[in-house]
Amino acid sequence: MSYEEKLAWIMAAVSTVAYGAYLTLLLGRAGPGPLDGTPYVATMLWTIGGAVIAAIVLRIVVEALAPGEARKRDQRDREINRFGEHIGQSFVVIGGVAAGAMAMAELDQFWIANALYLAFVLSAILGSVAKIFAYRRGFWPW
Repeated sequence: MSYEEKLAWIMAAVSTVAYGAYLTLLLGRAGPGPLDGTPYVATMLWTIGGAVIAAIVLRIVVEALAPGEARKRDQRDREINRFGEHIGQSFVVIGGVAAGAMAMAELDQFWIANALYLAFVLSAILGSVAKIFAYRRGFWPW
């Protein structure tokens, strides 16, 4: 498995686990009232920060286990990376449009923030899955 593919697996796993932890904590705090009344800011910030730190630590571990592998990026790796990033960015755009529409509809900040967070998580997961698929099944740029 190449270094770049390992990074894609890390991003997919960390994003999934962090968002799962966020949802678990958020829903665990939700009371009998409406969900948008649940405090979410600190939980969101801590899970995002934890995901960033976990991704950095795991990347350092991968680099330590195979020190020279990170510098062995070829044209195929660059094209797969670009392909995955383009695929993943579609959810950032969808999330931005959804958040804009929610703001225009004057929905609560809770829903807007959660829509944006979900869009970023889906972007990371979809982009990583596209990269992994390209490494595993082959990649043919058009």
